[in-house]
Amino acid sequence: MYRELLELNGKVAVVTGGSRGIGLAVVSALREFGAHVVIADLLDEQGEAAAASFGGGVEYVHLDVTDSRSVEEMFADVASRHGGVDILVTSAGIANHQPSLELERDAWDRVLAVNATGTFWCAREAARHMRDGGGSIVAIGSMSGEIANAPQRQAAYNASKGAVHLAVKSLAIEFAEQGIRVNAVAPGYVGTELTKEGVPEDWWDDWVRRTPIGRLGRPEEIASLVAFLASDAASYMTGSIVLIDGGYAAW
Repeated sequence: MYRELLELNGKVAVVTGGSRGIGLAVVSALREFGAHVVIADLLDEQGEAAAASFGGGVEYVHLDVTDSRSVEEMFADVASRHGGVDILVTSAGIANHQPSLELERDAWDRVLAVNATGTFWCAREAARHMRDGGGSIVAIGSMSGEIANAPQRQAAYNASKGAVHLAVKSLAIEFAEQGIRVNAVAPGYVGTELTKEGVPEDWWDDWVRRTPIGRLGRPEEIASLVAFLASDAASYMTGSIVLIDGGYAAW
């Protein structure tokens, strides 16, 4: 019984930002549980290579999550070709570590556009095409949407992930009548390209020191939680923000 609840056979899943890092781990987890997965990303070369590496059951499409028209067209195309969408995971994201007094308007706008607004556009269009009986939307938020994890300089990133978390709660209420569940996973520091991009190495040591478990997270640890939330095993969960941070936010 319980094993069957985790299975995703026959499900169609879209994973934004699925070409690398947490997104790619999520693609692997969903595929392992039986879903057909569509990687939607800007990184064409990496995305196509990632899809091909599975030898079937995974495809790649180009998508800029900040372009609402492109998001609309992509979901309509996927639904037309596969009969609908069952699962969405919004993993596309960017970070910024500039001091707030030096942060330019374009940089602020870009972080909010990708992380927060892009998540909303994708969730909205996925909901339009989810089959009768509902579906599951899982946003990749962050512990940074719950805490101001000083001393890192990331006001824009924190604000964007806080917006994601509140949007998840709002959409969970709004989409419940359609049988669509909306949850977020809020990772702590995970050893991915995005996490380490443009960050001094001494910050990594500080992250580990502040994490009770004593190490950075692994993408597959986040992906296993996402797969659970996407499945019928989490059928009574909606509007939840699930921290997975090695205890960082427990201090």
